[in-house]
Amino acid sequence: MNVGALLVNTAGKFPDATAIVAGGTRLSFRELDERTRRLASALLAAGLRPGDAVGMLFYNTVPMVEAYFATVRAGLVAVPINFRLAGREMAFMLDDSGAKAFFYDPEFDPVIAGIRDGLDQLRFLVSPGPGPSGLARDYEQFLAGGRAGAADPEGIAEDHPCQIMYTSGTTGRPKGAVITHRNVIWNLFNTIQGREDRNGQVSIIVGPLYHTAALNNHLTIQVALGGTAVLVKNFDAEGLLATIERERATVISGSPAMYNLLMQHPAAGRYDTSSITKCTAGADKLAMETKRRLMEFFPNIDGVYDVYGCTEASPCIAILAARDSLRKDASIGPPLPFLQARIMDEMGRFLGPDQVGELVCRGPNVMRGYHNNPQGTAEAIIDGWLHTGDLARMDDEGYLYIVDRKKDMIVSGGENIYPRELEEVLYTHPEIADAAVVGLPDEVWGESVCAFVALKPGSGLGSEEVVELCKANLASYKKPKRVEFLDEIPRNPSGKVLKVELRRQWLDKSTN
Repeated sequence: MNVGALLVNTAGKFPDATAIVAGGTRLSFRELDERTRRLASALLAAGLRPGDAVGMLFYNTVPMVEAYFATVRAGLVAVPINFRLAGREMAFMLDDSGAKAFFYDPEFDPVIAGIRDGLDQLRFLVSPGPGPSGLARDYEQFLAGGRAGAADPEGIAEDHPCQIMYTSGTTGRPKGAVITHRNVIWNLFNTIQGREDRNGQVSIIVGPLYHTAALNNHLTIQVALGGTAVLVKNFDAEGLLATIERERATVISGSPAMYNLLMQHPAAGRYDTSSITKCTAGADKLAMETKRRLMEFFPNIDGVYDVYGCTEASPCIAILAARDSLRKDASIGPPLPFLQARIMDEMGRFLGPDQVGELVCRGPNVMRGYHNNPQGTAEAIIDGWLHTGDLARMDDEGYLYIVDRKKDMIVSGGENIYPRELEEVLYTHPEIADAAVVGLPDEVWGESVCAFVALKPGSGLGSEEVVELCKANLASYKKPKRVEFLDEIPRNPSGKVLKVELRRQWLDKSTN
């Protein structure tokens, strides 16, 4: 079995079912199978060989889905690129991966024109629409050059590379996680089990498809089970609400930040969201207050599936089932069935219930390693265990709780303070739209707590009230020493808070 075979199997079972909806375009599984088969043939006819890397830079569009499945069907390696990056960052990923071909949206033509001369390994570029640079071949003409009904290459094995997925790079240069076909398929088994997915779902895909959650979970699940993937090109709260109503979507997945924007939109009450029966959240901790609001906003869900993972695990490690949403406050659920997860101390010893240490995991979903980075691989995978960098604990029922990022823990006056704990408290205030807590240098205490807060429109909340809220709910030494108000909390495209950026903003402000 390989990832391309998932589409072939489903096209054989449900040829006329709608596979993709994107804007005004609708493709059946038969059409998606035929077009990706032809495109895969065109890639091989252009001189690429199994194992070569293919870059792709798209919004959530039909060409992104087609380019991805054509690439993996041809035995090539997909390299999705974050469209929010600067040209220099894109060039690094294309060069580091050794991409031989590059598919991209014509909107990015000026960026690509600026970096093309430095990309010596690229043999050709393809784009759906003419760009002013004239660098790319026309997408439809290139696809038409492939053979209709061409057979997929034989010998694409589960252990062959399927993707090189670059980490978000919130700290340091991004690393390319080499994800095999085996990794993707076992992640699929885990995720379907944890999310309790079924045939025939209609899933809204908002997360960008260059991210493992959107690509390997949200899209691939629908392809494997014969569901419909409704692609959202750019997030717009009211547009998303209208899409849910129009398509009678049954599944929605997103980050806590996205859900907050959706529920806070002035037009939120005007749209019918009753078709949604499954709601999943990931990328960051979903506060209990947000869960309760989501269960009111989507009246036919039984709770929220809280999904935890990382790029290196393809990505899923644990999922809290909807039925446990309110029973297991702050939990990410038990480890998924086809992997092992443990809590480990600094000495490499496994810890018992409710002891805090680093969450590690091993299983067939864990990446092969980082591309061209043996040192990074050796630091991430030790004795077969993937080190997530997250501090966690496991209760006596086997449910996991993320305490914080290992690198984000604040040590103030010898006391360990976990930012996530404060953030949970801040989210309970009705006038706080978003929040993040970081440690800042302190000459006396080593580090002190700073709360960055984004208020809802019209709020007059002051810093003293924020501090008092924390004091009323936590030990006094954990309260923020300072509170900074921002229009919005900076996050990366997957919804994770950019705490490095927050510290930089504070340092810039303090030195001016």
